[in-house]
Amino acid sequence: MNIITPTADGSNTLYNETIGEHYHSKHGALQESKHVFIDAGLKFASAGQAEISILEVGFGTGLNFILSFEYAEANNISLNYTSIEAFPLTSDVIEQTGYSAYVPEKIWTDFISNYPNALKVSQELSSLSTLEIQHTTLAEYQTDQKFDIIYYDAFSVQHQPEMWTDEIIAHACSFLKPGGTFVTYAITGKLKRAVKACGFTIEKLPGAPGKREMLRAIKAEG
Repeated sequence: MNIITPTADGSNTLYNETIGEHYHSKHGALQESKHVFIDAGLKFASAGQAEISILEVGFGTGLNFILSFEYAEANNISLNYTSIEAFPLTSDVIEQTGYSAYVPEKIWTDFISNYPNALKVSQELSSLSTLEIQHTTLAEYQTDQKFDIIYYDAFSVQHQPEMWTDEIIAHACSFLKPGGTFVTYAITGKLKRAVKACGFTIEKLPGAPGKREMLRAIKAEG
């Protein structure tokens, strides 16, 4: 069961009783998503680009997506967004988060009205943006597509250790284009070594509220 829980910046998150963890930081769900995935990820990687493709590990509440969708539309960037989610939430639960307050009404409506079908097949949300949510696990996910950015937003290693093994990190990184960006809220010595072993340059960045540091990594060209 998922329980709506307020966070320190006034935005809500969900507490997943099965996993034993919140979907977002209790120090601020909205702040964390903007800091880690939009500012350190999308804004960084899309600078000067007319189109961008994102693979997200862990769709969850859809917060990372709606903020990315809003940013792409506002900056006239073509957005191809694919997410992997083994346990998709219902539309009703997502609506209860109150995240509709953080993006323009049209962005929210285009998202929530297409969400059920996006779990089955890629949906055109606008002339610029598409959304596809693969109802599977990362371990089982396969595609020939290569992405510009990976948002790695799995639950923490304490509660979902299988999502942070060297093998699964290498599997995720294999879907990035040369020069692509891997970004996550977490940073550990083990994670840095795993990503570096895949041919990435590591960057330690200031973390979102409640975390000292986060990881951004760039895949080697060629």
